[in-house]
Amino acid sequence: MSSSGWRRTWVLPLLVLGGLRLASGGVDAQGGSQTVTGSIIVTGGQKPPADRSGVVLWLMPADEATRAAQAAAPPPPRARMLQRGKRFAPAVLVVRTGAAVDFPNLDPIFHNVFSLFEGKRFDLGLYESGSSRSVTFSVPGVNYIFCNIHPDMSAAVVSVETDHYTTTAAGGAFALAGVPPGRYRLHVWHDRFKPAQPSDDPRTISVPPGGLSLGTLTLVDSGRTLTQHKNKFGHDYVPPEAATPLYR
Repeated sequence: MSSSGWRRTWVLPLLVLGGLRLASGGVDAQGGSQTVTGSIIVTGGQKPPADRSGVVLWLMPADEATRAAQAAAPPPPRARMLQRGKRFAPAVLVVRTGAAVDFPNLDPIFHNVFSLFEGKRFDLGLYESGSSRSVTFSVPGVNYIFCNIHPDMSAAVVSVETDHYTTTAAGGAFALAGVPPGRYRLHVWHDRFKPAQPSDDPRTISVPPGGLSLGTLTLVDSGRTLTQHKNKFGHDYVPPEAATPLYR
């Protein structure tokens, strides 16, 4: 296929829900983009985890043709990570590098969203119920997100330099739709589940015109949970006083 043909297939609509690409079949209506499917299993723990959601997978172009197609991509869409019930939702959000992410506070209390660890460093300050602040994730990487008031609130924003990304469902299944045929490097990330061999990430795959099933990919349970952390000042969290219910 010519480079102009790659550009035409790239602009075919992607089915997007909540910032994640969902499968809609092996080949789209015009036959130009494919779906890459598979599932994740996890070994190494005391018993296999019942919930295998939140594993992030993305495809990076591995040849000039697929890189040229990606260069013609439109600007990344805006995304949202909610604060509700003293939790971040979703707990794992994938965005294309350069995307802005809104952090609306839907709780009847104050929150202070910050990230001072890997990836983008920011502090949104204290803000009240019904208000929102935003961050642009301008560099690729994993960004651990916390609240300076509530130590149990934690999440991750994964910024990737591609439009071909998804996360697994609870049963471990995944699908990347709208992928032009070509060679890609498949990356996999989860805070706790890791590739069995370092050479497994990334792995090079070829997506043919008929789509691709990767079958089962195996990850190992490292036992690690989302990064333990101090507050934004580097100190232990102090429980709020009873006289300040808006912080509780």
